[in-house]
Amino acid sequence: MFSHIHPDNYPEQLSSKQQDMAELFSHFTMPVAEVYPSQPLNYRQRAEFRVWHQGDDLYYIMFNSETKEKFRVDDFPVASELINKAMKGLITAIKDNQDLRYKLFQVDFLSTLSGELLISLLYHKPLEESWEQAAKALKVELSAIAPVDIIGRAKKQKIIVDKDYVMESLNVGNKTFIYQQVENSFTQPNAQVNEQMLLWAQQATKDSTGDLIELYCGNGNFSIALAENFTRVLGTEISKTSVRSAQINIEKNGIDNIDIVRMSSEEFSQAMNGERQFRRLEGFDLTAYNYDTVLVDPPRAGLDKDSVELVRRFEKVIYISCNPETLKENLALLTTTHKVDKYALFDQFPYTHHIEVGVILTKK
Repeated sequence: MFSHIHPDNYPEQLSSKQQDMAELFSHFTMPVAEVYPSQPLNYRQRAEFRVWHQGDDLYYIMFNSETKEKFRVDDFPVASELINKAMKGLITAIKDNQDLRYKLFQVDFLSTLSGELLISLLYHKPLEESWEQAAKALKVELSAIAPVDIIGRAKKQKIIVDKDYVMESLNVGNKTFIYQQVENSFTQPNAQVNEQMLLWAQQATKDSTGDLIELYCGNGNFSIALAENFTRVLGTEISKTSVRSAQINIEKNGIDNIDIVRMSSEEFSQAMNGERQFRRLEGFDLTAYNYDTVLVDPPRAGLDKDSVELVRRFEKVIYISCNPETLKENLALLTTTHKVDKYALFDQFPYTHHIEVGVILTKK
Protein backbone atom coordinates (compact mmCIF):
# COMPACT_ATOMS: atom_id res chain seq x y z
CA MET A 1 0.00 0.00 0.00
CA PHE A 2 2.87 2.37 0.81
CA SER A 3 5.29 1.34 -1.95
CA HIS A 4 5.08 4.83 -3.51
CA ILE A 5 6.09 6.45 -0.22
CA HIS A 6 9.86 6.48 -0.54
CA PRO A 7 12.40 9.32 -0.38
CA ASP A 8 13.67 8.42 -3.86
CA ASN A 9 10.22 9.17 -5.33
CA TYR A 10 9.74 12.49 -3.60
CA PRO A 11 11.67 14.96 -5.82
CA GLU A 12 9.85 13.75 -8.96
CA GLN A 13 6.44 13.97 -7.29
CA LEU A 14 7.13 17.48 -6.01
CA SER A 15 8.29 18.56 -9.48
CA SER A 16 5.04 17.21 -10.91
CA LYS A 17 3.05 19.33 -8.45
CA GLN A 18 5.02 22.42 -9.45
CA GLN A 19 4.14 21.79 -13.09
CA ASP A 20 0.47 21.26 -12.22
CA MET A 21 0.38 24.56 -10.31
CA ALA A 22 2.14 26.41 -13.14
CA GLU A 23 -0.55 25.18 -15.50
CA LEU A 24 -3.42 25.90 -13.09
CA PHE A 25 -2.37 29.53 -12.59
CA SER A 26 -1.08 30.12 -16.15
CA HIS A 27 -3.85 32.68 -16.86
CA PHE A 28 -2.52 34.98 -14.11
CA THR A 29 0.63 37.07 -13.98
CA MET A 30 2.47 35.20 -11.27
CA PRO A 31 6.01 35.66 -9.94
CA VAL A 32 8.35 32.69 -9.80
CA ALA A 33 7.07 30.18 -7.26
CA GLU A 34 9.00 29.77 -4.03
CA VAL A 35 8.89 26.05 -3.24
CA TYR A 36 9.04 24.71 0.30
CA PRO A 37 9.48 20.92 0.39
CA SER A 38 8.59 18.59 3.20
CA GLN A 39 10.67 15.99 4.90
CA PRO A 40 10.11 12.89 2.75
CA LEU A 41 9.18 10.67 5.73
CA ASN A 42 7.69 11.02 9.24
CA TYR A 43 6.25 14.47 8.54
CA ARG A 44 2.64 14.11 9.75
CA GLN A 45 1.87 15.00 13.36
CA ARG A 46 -1.67 13.59 13.09
CA ALA A 47 -2.95 10.18 12.04
CA GLU A 48 -6.12 8.15 12.50
CA PHE A 49 -6.78 4.47 11.93
CA ARG A 50 -9.67 2.05 12.08
CA VAL A 51 -9.09 -0.96 14.33
CA TRP A 52 -9.68 -4.52 13.11
CA HIS A 53 -10.46 -7.43 15.44
CA GLN A 54 -9.66 -10.87 14.04
CA GLY A 55 -9.83 -13.61 16.63
CA ASP A 56 -7.14 -12.87 19.19
CA ASP A 57 -5.37 -10.56 16.76
CA LEU A 58 -5.83 -6.80 16.79
CA TYR A 59 -4.38 -4.35 14.26
CA TYR A 60 -4.87 -1.04 12.47
CA ILE A 61 -6.39 -0.79 9.02
CA MET A 62 -6.79 1.89 6.37
CA PHE A 63 -9.09 1.89 3.36
CA ASN A 64 -8.29 2.58 -0.28
CA SER A 65 -10.49 5.62 -0.97
CA GLU A 66 -11.31 4.41 -4.49
CA THR A 67 -11.74 0.64 -4.13
CA LYS A 68 -12.70 0.62 -0.40
CA GLU A 69 -10.27 -2.27 0.01
CA LYS A 70 -8.84 -2.47 3.51
CA PHE A 71 -5.13 -2.74 4.29
CA ARG A 72 -3.41 -3.81 7.47
CA VAL A 73 -1.14 -1.06 8.83
CA ASP A 74 1.61 -1.99 11.30
CA ASP A 75 3.61 1.18 10.70
CA PHE A 76 2.85 4.40 8.86
CA PRO A 77 5.90 5.96 7.16
CA VAL A 78 4.38 9.42 6.72
CA ALA A 79 3.49 9.78 10.42
CA SER A 80 5.92 11.11 13.00
CA GLU A 81 8.37 8.70 14.60
CA LEU A 82 6.52 9.29 17.87
CA ILE A 83 3.22 8.11 16.36
CA ASN A 84 4.88 5.03 14.88
CA LYS A 85 6.33 4.07 18.28
CA ALA A 86 2.96 4.67 19.95
CA MET A 87 1.10 2.60 17.33
CA LYS A 88 3.10 -0.50 18.27
CA GLY A 89 3.09 0.21 21.99
CA LEU A 90 -0.66 0.76 22.10
CA ILE A 91 -1.55 -2.48 20.31
CA THR A 92 0.76 -4.45 22.60
CA ALA A 93 -0.73 -2.83 25.69
CA ILE A 94 -4.43 -3.29 24.87
CA LYS A 95 -4.43 -6.55 22.89
CA ASP A 96 -5.19 -8.69 25.95
CA ASN A 97 -7.08 -6.04 27.93
CA GLN A 98 -10.83 -6.45 27.44
CA ASP A 99 -11.69 -3.12 29.12
CA LEU A 100 -9.63 -1.24 26.54
CA ARG A 101 -10.04 -3.54 23.55
CA TYR A 102 -13.74 -4.46 23.53
CA LYS A 103 -15.74 -2.53 20.89
CA LEU A 104 -12.75 -0.28 20.07
CA PHE A 105 -13.17 0.78 16.43
CA GLN A 106 -10.82 3.76 15.87
CA VAL A 107 -7.64 5.32 17.24
CA ASP A 108 -6.55 8.93 16.60
CA PHE A 109 -3.02 10.14 17.32
CA LEU A 110 -1.88 13.76 17.74
CA SER A 111 1.85 14.32 18.27
CA THR A 112 4.11 17.36 18.42
CA LEU A 113 7.65 18.35 17.52
CA SER A 114 8.04 19.11 21.21
CA GLY A 115 7.52 15.43 22.05
CA GLU A 116 3.97 15.33 23.46
CA LEU A 117 1.35 12.79 22.43
CA LEU A 118 -2.44 12.57 22.64
CA ILE A 119 -4.28 9.31 21.88
CA SER A 120 -8.05 9.16 21.36
CA LEU A 121 -9.77 5.75 21.61
CA LEU A 122 -13.23 5.57 19.99
CA TYR A 123 -15.74 2.90 21.04
CA HIS A 124 -19.09 1.36 20.11
CA LYS A 125 -19.93 0.87 23.80
CA PRO A 126 -20.52 2.95 26.94
CA LEU A 127 -17.33 3.56 28.90
CA GLU A 128 -17.49 2.33 32.50
CA GLU A 129 -15.32 3.15 35.49
CA SER A 130 -13.24 0.03 34.77
CA TRP A 131 -12.32 1.54 31.39
CA GLU A 132 -11.09 4.73 33.06
CA GLN A 133 -8.93 2.78 35.51
CA ALA A 134 -7.47 0.74 32.65
CA ALA A 135 -6.84 3.94 30.65
CA LYS A 136 -4.92 5.44 33.57
CA ALA A 137 -2.72 2.34 33.71
CA LEU A 138 -2.28 2.58 29.92
CA LYS A 139 -1.12 6.19 30.26
CA VAL A 140 1.56 5.10 32.75
CA GLU A 141 2.69 2.24 30.50
CA LEU A 142 2.92 4.41 27.37
CA SER A 143 4.74 7.18 29.23
CA ALA A 144 7.91 5.19 28.52
CA ILE A 145 7.47 6.32 24.89
CA ALA A 146 6.52 9.98 25.50
CA PRO A 147 4.46 12.25 27.75
CA VAL A 148 1.02 10.96 26.76
CA ASP A 149 -2.64 11.71 27.51
CA ILE A 150 -5.59 9.45 26.74
CA ILE A 151 -9.14 10.28 25.67
CA GLY A 152 -11.99 7.79 25.51
CA ARG A 153 -14.94 8.57 23.26
CA ALA A 154 -18.28 6.82 22.96
CA LYS A 155 -21.79 7.99 22.15
CA LYS A 156 -22.40 11.16 24.24
CA GLN A 157 -19.26 10.39 26.28
CA LYS A 158 -15.80 11.88 26.50
CA ILE A 159 -13.43 10.77 29.27
CA ILE A 160 -10.11 12.62 29.53
CA VAL A 161 -6.98 11.14 31.14
CA ASP A 162 -5.53 13.73 31.98
CA LYS A 163 -5.96 16.49 29.36
CA ASP A 164 -7.40 16.80 25.85
CA TYR A 165 -4.61 18.87 24.27
CA VAL A 166 -0.90 18.98 23.55
CA MET A 167 1.46 21.95 23.68
CA GLU A 168 3.50 22.43 20.51
CA SER A 169 6.68 24.50 20.09
CA LEU A 170 7.33 25.92 16.62
CA ASN A 171 10.60 27.61 15.64
CA VAL A 172 10.05 30.59 13.34
CA GLY A 173 13.27 32.41 12.47
CA ASN A 174 15.06 33.03 15.76
CA LYS A 175 11.93 32.73 17.90
CA THR A 176 10.00 29.83 19.41
CA PHE A 177 6.22 30.06 19.66
CA ILE A 178 4.03 27.88 21.86
CA TYR A 179 0.63 26.64 20.71
CA GLN A 180 -2.05 24.67 22.49
CA GLN A 181 -3.52 22.11 20.09
CA VAL A 182 -6.82 20.56 21.17
CA GLU A 183 -8.12 17.15 20.15
CA ASN A 184 -10.58 17.33 17.23
CA SER A 185 -9.77 20.96 16.41
CA PHE A 186 -7.86 22.02 13.30
CA THR A 187 -4.09 22.25 13.37
CA GLN A 188 -1.59 22.13 10.53
CA PRO A 189 -0.65 18.42 10.15
CA ASN A 190 2.90 18.98 8.83
CA ALA A 191 4.51 21.00 11.61
CA GLN A 192 7.85 21.59 9.90
CA VAL A 193 6.23 22.90 6.72
CA ASN A 194 3.99 25.01 8.95
CA GLU A 195 7.15 26.58 10.42
CA GLN A 196 8.22 27.44 6.86
CA MET A 197 4.79 28.94 6.09
CA LEU A 198 4.93 31.11 9.19
CA LEU A 199 8.45 32.32 8.40
CA TRP A 200 7.47 33.09 4.79
CA ALA A 201 4.48 35.17 5.92
CA GLN A 202 6.51 36.82 8.68
CA GLN A 203 9.30 37.88 6.32
CA ALA A 204 6.83 39.05 3.66
CA THR A 205 5.14 41.42 6.15
CA LYS A 206 8.29 42.64 7.89
CA ASP A 207 7.99 46.28 6.80
CA SER A 208 4.21 46.48 7.14
CA THR A 209 2.35 49.42 8.60
CA GLY A 210 -1.04 49.55 10.29
CA ASP A 211 -3.02 46.62 11.59
CA LEU A 212 -3.56 43.00 10.55
CA ILE A 213 -7.00 41.43 10.29
CA GLU A 214 -7.02 37.63 10.12
CA LEU A 215 -10.13 35.72 9.08
CA TYR A 216 -10.33 32.02 10.03
CA CYS A 217 -7.54 32.50 12.59
CA GLY A 218 -7.98 29.09 14.27
CA ASN A 219 -5.78 28.76 17.35
CA GLY A 220 -3.78 31.86 16.37
CA ASN A 221 -1.25 29.99 14.24
CA PHE A 222 -0.46 32.95 11.95
CA SER A 223 -1.65 35.82 14.17
CA ILE A 224 0.86 35.02 16.90
CA ALA A 225 3.84 34.66 14.56
CA LEU A 226 3.00 37.86 12.66
CA ALA A 227 1.97 40.10 15.58
CA GLU A 228 5.41 41.71 15.88
CA ASN A 229 5.06 43.17 12.36
CA PHE A 230 1.82 45.10 13.06
CA THR A 231 0.48 47.70 15.46
CA ARG A 232 -2.55 45.57 16.30
CA VAL A 233 -3.99 42.23 15.19
CA LEU A 234 -7.68 41.32 15.13
CA GLY A 235 -8.50 37.67 14.49
CA THR A 236 -11.90 36.16 13.77
CA GLU A 237 -12.79 32.50 14.26
CA ILE A 238 -16.16 30.72 14.53
CA SER A 239 -15.03 27.68 16.58
CA LYS A 240 -15.36 28.19 20.34
CA THR A 241 -12.60 25.63 21.00
CA SER A 242 -10.18 27.37 18.64
CA VAL A 243 -10.99 30.80 20.11
CA ARG A 244 -10.21 29.51 23.62
CA SER A 245 -6.94 28.01 22.38
CA ALA A 246 -6.01 31.23 20.59
CA GLN A 247 -6.53 33.22 23.77
CA ILE A 248 -4.41 30.75 25.75
CA ASN A 249 -1.69 30.90 23.09
CA ILE A 250 -1.65 34.69 23.09
CA GLU A 251 -1.05 34.63 26.85
CA LYS A 252 1.54 31.81 26.68
CA ASN A 253 3.56 33.78 24.12
CA GLY A 254 3.35 37.05 26.07
CA ILE A 255 1.73 38.99 23.21
CA ASP A 256 -0.35 42.06 24.03
CA ASN A 257 -1.52 43.39 20.65
CA ILE A 258 -3.88 40.60 19.51
CA ASP A 259 -7.64 40.42 20.02
CA ILE A 260 -9.79 37.45 18.98
CA VAL A 261 -13.53 37.62 18.33
CA ARG A 262 -15.77 34.62 17.74
CA MET A 263 -17.51 35.21 14.43
CA SER A 264 -17.44 34.00 10.86
CA SER A 265 -15.94 36.00 8.02
CA GLU A 266 -19.48 36.63 6.75
CA GLU A 267 -20.51 38.07 10.12
CA PHE A 268 -17.39 40.21 10.28
CA SER A 269 -18.19 41.58 6.82
CA GLN A 270 -21.72 42.44 7.97
CA ALA A 271 -20.34 44.16 11.07
CA MET A 272 -17.86 46.21 9.03
CA ASN A 273 -20.62 47.24 6.63
CA GLY A 274 -22.85 48.30 9.53
CA GLU A 275 -25.48 45.79 8.42
CA ARG A 276 -25.66 43.97 11.78
CA GLN A 277 -24.60 44.56 15.36
CA PHE A 278 -23.12 41.77 17.46
CA ARG A 279 -22.93 41.54 21.23
CA ARG A 280 -19.66 39.65 20.72
CA LEU A 281 -18.17 42.93 19.44
CA GLU A 282 -19.07 44.97 22.51
CA GLY A 283 -15.97 46.91 23.51
CA PHE A 284 -14.48 46.69 19.99
CA ASP A 285 -14.41 49.81 17.86
CA LEU A 286 -14.03 48.45 14.33
CA THR A 287 -13.64 51.98 12.98
CA ALA A 288 -10.44 52.43 15.03
CA TYR A 289 -8.48 49.79 13.09
CA ASN A 290 -6.13 50.74 10.29
CA TYR A 291 -7.27 48.17 7.74
CA ASP A 292 -4.04 47.77 5.81
CA THR A 293 -3.42 43.99 5.69
CA VAL A 294 -5.75 40.98 5.79
CA LEU A 295 -4.75 37.32 6.10
CA VAL A 296 -7.12 34.54 5.09
CA ASP A 297 -6.60 30.80 5.49
CA PRO A 298 -10.06 29.56 4.46
CA PRO A 299 -11.41 25.99 4.34
CA ARG A 300 -11.29 24.01 1.10
CA ALA A 301 -14.34 25.83 -0.27
CA GLY A 302 -12.31 29.05 -0.44
CA LEU A 303 -13.78 32.52 0.08
CA ASP A 304 -17.43 33.23 -0.64
CA LYS A 305 -18.21 36.29 -2.78
CA ASP A 306 -18.98 38.54 0.21
CA SER A 307 -15.64 37.64 1.81
CA VAL A 308 -13.83 38.32 -1.47
CA GLU A 309 -15.44 41.76 -1.57
CA LEU A 310 -14.34 42.32 2.02
CA VAL A 311 -10.67 41.43 1.47
CA ARG A 312 -10.51 43.52 -1.72
CA ARG A 313 -10.79 46.61 0.49
CA PHE A 314 -7.36 45.95 1.98
CA GLU A 315 -4.08 47.26 0.61
CA LYS A 316 -2.39 43.88 1.11
CA VAL A 317 -3.92 40.40 1.06
CA ILE A 318 -2.15 37.29 2.37
CA TYR A 319 -4.02 34.23 1.12
CA ILE A 320 -3.06 30.74 2.36
CA SER A 321 -4.97 28.10 0.42
CA CYS A 322 -5.39 24.37 1.03
CA ASN A 323 -7.28 24.07 -2.27
CA PRO A 324 -5.60 25.62 -5.35
CA GLU A 325 -8.79 25.15 -7.42
CA THR A 326 -10.85 27.48 -5.22
CA LEU A 327 -7.87 29.83 -4.91
CA LYS A 328 -7.90 30.10 -8.72
CA GLU A 329 -11.60 31.06 -8.62
CA ASN A 330 -10.94 33.69 -5.94
CA LEU A 331 -7.92 35.08 -7.80
CA ALA A 332 -10.09 35.70 -10.87
CA LEU A 333 -11.89 38.34 -8.77
CA LEU A 334 -9.01 39.52 -6.59
CA THR A 335 -6.65 40.22 -9.50
CA THR A 336 -9.07 42.77 -10.96
CA THR A 337 -8.04 45.09 -8.11
CA HIS A 338 -4.78 43.55 -6.84
CA LYS A 339 -1.59 42.10 -8.30
CA VAL A 340 0.27 39.03 -7.06
CA ASP A 341 3.60 40.03 -5.50
CA LYS A 342 4.64 36.71 -3.95
CA TYR A 343 3.68 33.12 -4.68
CA ALA A 344 4.76 30.04 -2.74
CA LEU A 345 4.08 26.30 -2.73
CA PHE A 346 4.17 24.49 0.61
CA ASP A 347 4.19 20.71 0.27
CA GLN A 348 2.26 19.72 3.38
CA PHE A 349 1.19 16.39 1.91
CA PRO A 350 3.93 14.54 -0.01
CA TYR A 351 2.89 11.58 -2.19
CA THR A 352 -0.61 13.03 -2.68
CA HIS A 353 -1.99 15.53 -5.20
CA HIS A 354 -2.61 18.06 -2.41
CA ILE A 355 -0.42 21.13 -1.96
CA GLU A 356 -0.77 24.33 0.07
CA VAL A 357 -0.41 27.61 -1.85
CA GLY A 358 0.41 31.05 -0.48
CA VAL A 359 -0.04 34.29 -2.40
CA ILE A 360 0.47 37.89 -1.36
CA LEU A 361 -1.40 40.55 -3.31
CA THR A 362 -1.22 44.34 -3.17
CA LYS A 363 -3.61 46.90 -4.62
CA LYS A 364 -2.82 48.04 -8.12
